[in-house]
Amino acid sequence: MEEASKRRSIIGNNRALEMNDDVANEEFNNVEVWDTLSNGFKRAQIVLDQNRELIQRVNDNHRSRIPDNVARNVDLINEINGNISTVMEIYSDLSVNFTKNFDERRRTDKISDTTTTTGSYGGGRSSCGS
Repeated sequence: MEEASKRRSIIGNNRALEMNDDVANEEFNNVEVWDTLSNGFKRAQIVLDQNRELIQRVNDNHRSRIPDNVARNVDLINEINGNISTVMEIYSDLSVNFTKNFDERRRTDKISDTTTTTGSYGGGRSSCGS
């Protein structure tokens, strides 16, 4: 009887360690996901801020009605268009990465749910009647 109790204690401790590892891995994955999102949004914001400045310069050039300034707007508008493409790429990458991480977590959760519900407890022996 004492041996069965020790076995349950060891199994219980192993499950506690597995749960702690799962929590640590989940926290690491959460930090990683949030860092990825945060860095992507920061990159996008930098490009959007550049566009705000470029748009202001385009408006200033247009208001000046000076032919050279208005001619510069072509290059500025092309730069704005390129920046918009860059922001679209950043958001697309963020979407793909987030979806990939979400799917991996869902797959991992299903695997851990399956192993938890189908795993044996107590080494497969029943202590009742023995």
